[in-house]
Amino acid sequence: MTIFSRIIAGEIPSYKIAENEHFFAFLDIFPLREGHILVVPKTETDKFFDLSDNYLSEMLLFAKPIAHAIEKAFRCDRCGISVIGLEVPHAHMHLIPINNANDLNFNQSKPAATKESLAQAQQKILAALG
Repeated sequence: MTIFSRIIAGEIPSYKIAENEHFFAFLDIFPLREGHILVVPKTETDKFFDLSDNYLSEMLLFAKPIAHAIEKAFRCDRCGISVIGLEVPHAHMHLIPINNANDLNFNQSKPAATKESLAQAQQKILAALG
């Protein structure tokens, strides 16, 4: 079981943003920017593009209102999207509030956020999701 499957199953606590029968979205506890969210399929598939065409399109549609909520909740020009998938062998996408391309630079340090800052970011996004 990957760490993401354990988060989805509730074995590891998370700052959940949204969920449906196929996907789970939660805050990254090592965010590049405040409001950095991971969108994860509930099926364990290592590589993002090994997901079926339907699953990929459904994943983007699931992420769309979350991306709009990020743009409402945080000062940013847009919600950036990134698919890297090297740290956890479970397909996922990153949704990150960005103002420039460097805001998506995963080579920069990613310190752990505080419980308080994560809870505040979660509430901002949930409120924007309305």
